[in-house]
Amino acid sequence: MASVADQLDKVLQKTAQVLALCNTLQEENDLLKLENQSLKVALDTAKGKNVELDEKLRVTKLAKRIEGASEKSLDIKQKINDFVREIDKSIALLKK
Repeated sequence: MASVADQLDKVLQKTAQVLALCNTLQEENDLLKLENQSLKVALDTAKGKNVELDEKLRVTKLAKRIEGASEKSLDIKQKINDFVREIDKSIALLKK
């Protein structure tokens, strides 16, 4: 049978191994916490950029809609002018 001193020595070795493992896991945990924090910062930055790009997209769409409306307005004005000219020509022909 193993003596008490041998058993105590084995307990101390196992305790040292457990402490070493605990320290290793604590270091890994600290590294993972740092990585998690940096990923959170990156995510927040990406969310901010996404909001900014969404706003730019909304403004661009609105500008295109306004531009399209002004082009349609110019087309309508041109058609009205063409109709007025046609009417004026018709009236001039009727007066003859």
